[in-house]
Amino acid sequence: MDDERDYAALDAFLREAGRDGYLLHASADLADQYYLSGFDAPDPFVTLYTPETTALLVSGLEYGRARSESRADAVRRYADYDYHGLASEHGRDEAFRRVVARFLDEFDAADVATNARFPLGVADDLRARDVAVTPDRDDHVGDARAAKTATEVEHVREAQTANEASMRAAETLIREASVADGVLRYDGGALTAERVKEEIEVTLLRHGCSLDETIVACGADAAEPHNRGSGPLRANEPIVIDIFPRSKTTKYHADMTRTFVKGEPSDAAREFYDVTRGAFDAAFEALEPGATGADVHAAACEVYEDAGYPTLRSDPGTETGYIHSTGHGVGLDVHEGPRLSEGADGELVPGHVITIEPGLYDPDVGGVRIEDIAVVTEDGYEDLTDYPVEFVVE
Repeated sequence: MDDERDYAALDAFLREAGRDGYLLHASADLADQYYLSGFDAPDPFVTLYTPETTALLVSGLEYGRARSESRADAVRRYADYDYHGLASEHGRDEAFRRVVARFLDEFDAADVATNARFPLGVADDLRARDVAVTPDRDDHVGDARAAKTATEVEHVREAQTANEASMRAAETLIREASVADGVLRYDGGALTAERVKEEIEVTLLRHGCSLDETIVACGADAAEPHNRGSGPLRANEPIVIDIFPRSKTTKYHADMTRTFVKGEPSDAAREFYDVTRGAFDAAFEALEPGATGADVHAAACEVYEDAGYPTLRSDPGTETGYIHSTGHGVGLDVHEGPRLSEGADGELVPGHVITIEPGLYDPDVGGVRIEDIAVVTEDGYEDLTDYPVEFVVE
């Protein structure tokens, strides 16, 4: 399967800016680091990318794995630059600084770009050794990551399959719950947001994915888009479930939201849902290569505004209505480029994996959000989500 990364724009940036390479110092938890190196290590290591070579500097502990598992053309270890001798004479911290400088010297990198998260202390140490270190404020590695290869799209698809299994497990709990005194009950007790989250997490683990937290928010809690939710779930009120797992094998994410009601929603909540479904459909209709993120966002906003609801476009100070963007990129980070929001003028291209997730929010009604994940294709898009969109569960 195709996994040929396109670094042409990154290479052009380095040439035009007069930089010798792109330097990172971080663990593989930093998406840029994992993307450029292809190496999964829990401790920080150094990656130098140039248009000709990708070189890693790792500890002896990681040297064997880095040589066999990474995408690097060259792998060096601290010992290659006399780290132990330098540590005996100058101490460990100073030895490391000198080793990095010698590593860069070997690959003729005296002027490097870095991303915004590069450690300040390391940058200052390199500058003191006459290495120019300049932040890449336009995030060229992030731009490269945004357009996914066929292999990366499959990684997202696999994570989404696990995601849908966990959403099905959550929905099943709600569907099978009984109602007493307005509260959902399951297995002899109140069905809580915490219990549903537990079911989601266990299901994801069984499918090779994990997540640090998820959203199961009911009623007024759901009127705050990032409120994680807590306590008993109530009948007749919207329950927003937003799940964004990460594959433990590939490190790629998925993202999906559904809103459920057990019982009879209020007329206002049902209207929230119907209008949001209209905004969801309109955003997908606008999704195609060559459209901008702003175009897709505008399509969703128009549906809400035509129905009389405020958006951040029509009222930047509103605290109710449509109070977030229409979507974002998904990959090694759950939130990455491109953005689907006002002012997002960059064109969407084949390989962009994005969410479409409009919603309406008001504490007096609750919250409603619907979210699918899709990939832009040559002639439109492919929805990677295969989960029904329904509101009332019985």
